[in-house]
Amino acid sequence: MAEQDLNAIAFPTLTETQMLGLERYADAAPKRFPAGEALFHAGDRDPKFYVIKAGEIEIVDITGEEPKTLRVQGPGNFTGDVGHLTGSPKIVSAIARSDCEAFEISETKLREILNQDPQLSDVILQAFIARRQLMRESPDFTGLRVIGSRYSRDTFRIRDFLAKNQVLFKWFDLEEDPAVAHFLQQIGVSEAETPVVTCAHCLLLRNPSNRELAEAIGIRRTVEHTVYDLAIVGSGPAGLAAAVYGASEGLNTIVLEHTAPGGQAGSSMRIENYLGFPMGITGSELAERAALQADKFGARISIATSVTKMSFDSAYSVLELEGGENVIAKCLLIATGAEYRRLDVEHCSRFEGAGVYYAATPNEAQMCRGADVALVGGGNSAGQAAVYLSQNARKVLLLIRGDDLCKSMSSYLAHRIVHTPNIELRRCTEVVRMNGDGHLSSIEILNKTTGERETLATPALFSFIGAFPRTGWLPPEIEKDEKDFVCTGIDVGDSPRWTLKRQPFLLETSRPGVFAAGDVRSGSVKRVASAVGEGAMAVQFVHEYLKTM
Repeated sequence: MAEQDLNAIAFPTLTETQMLGLERYADAAPKRFPAGEALFHAGDRDPKFYVIKAGEIEIVDITGEEPKTLRVQGPGNFTGDVGHLTGSPKIVSAIARSDCEAFEISETKLREILNQDPQLSDVILQAFIARRQLMRESPDFTGLRVIGSRYSRDTFRIRDFLAKNQVLFKWFDLEEDPAVAHFLQQIGVSEAETPVVTCAHCLLLRNPSNRELAEAIGIRRTVEHTVYDLAIVGSGPAGLAAAVYGASEGLNTIVLEHTAPGGQAGSSMRIENYLGFPMGITGSELAERAALQADKFGARISIATSVTKMSFDSAYSVLELEGGENVIAKCLLIATGAEYRRLDVEHCSRFEGAGVYYAATPNEAQMCRGADVALVGGGNSAGQAAVYLSQNARKVLLLIRGDDLCKSMSSYLAHRIVHTPNIELRRCTEVVRMNGDGHLSSIEILNKTTGERETLATPALFSFIGAFPRTGWLPPEIEKDEKDFVCTGIDVGDSPRWTLKRQPFLLETSRPGVFAAGDVRSGSVKRVASAVGEGAMAVQFVHEYLKTM
């Protein structure tokens, strides 16, 4: 989309009819702001939404060295972006440029608008999404600063966590950026204390855990002390679909996610076979839109919230969270998905986050631009990653254990790989050793047919081999198959763990009222579309179960 079109969507001027529609939701008469007064500051958690009636305001970025005016807004314009619905702190300030008047609308009233007025909802949501995209693409907007070494596993972890959660940030590399030393001196931090995260010199976190970072930037939402109708563990396509349908149908819904919305699909740079997107869509875009949709309907999504244990209190599910909090729910959906297996190769764990990666996104691509990289795997995820990396790397060496690329990969993707000049396919090949001093520098590969060994210099190896389910937190009451995927439906109907006279619903586990959907479920199709379908279907079974309570 052209920048001019994106600006028009991001900063629309409301018509007189639309203004009158919004005024009905205002908490009071227009609020007056004298010139120079702030409507809100960057970092505020005040969720109020402002519609300008008279005068002008400046939208100011204070995250850089000097404050920058990003936009001047006048009558008929409104404030806010996607963070307005997710509960994140403001990322910009709004200062009255002249004496102005603005209608103040609460978060509750804003959600009413989004759910009850389709025309206003479309204008506001499209503007929110477009504004975030403009800031993400702007070279002038800094956001958070991450300062650390490209060879540091913790620097990569922090960058990865922020990127997956769509948090705006810029990375300053200790090895490459000449201004880093001066900036560290300014904030009183030594290189040994990096990585650090800062924002306008007012936020300083030294090597924070994901949870600490999530709490500091407001994406880890507090858990209410209530009994939820539906608790969803995991926010991949299945979990997000269930959140959208559950919340939109009036269920008090909470989503508990240990890393970021999207799951494995969220790391895909191009999903081309998802219905309705003929030109494809990135996994991060799909996850961001789905999370916004769930937020719009009132689902509560809490990031960096790990479930460590599950038990039961009568008919209710009790989830114990890292840190000691509990979530109690009438119904539970297990949607924790699966994660790629680690390569059984000497020194592999040493290089994870420092040369060995399990996703191929711009975050990883920065580490290997112009270099030769290796990729292990023969499924669709591996194929998508190889095609994406070929646009950044000098050469992509694709290693598969078998001799037929089409055996486990969609034919369109296999053909694309074969016809991409800088992708070299090595059949019947596996990695047997990794080498490096703190960061991966080379790998040793073995051709299983000829027995030939070869050492290849590379700063990055990407692994997409098989997957195992995230089910280690589940109690014995939840039956699993021999590979630890969750059994559902007819697979548990004859199980001694099933205690009711009726047969379990299609997605119901061996414990009544506990459901499973997506890749974590035994026998699932392992496609984004099927995961979305299962998440939506699970909500229907939740309604059926709640009728019996």
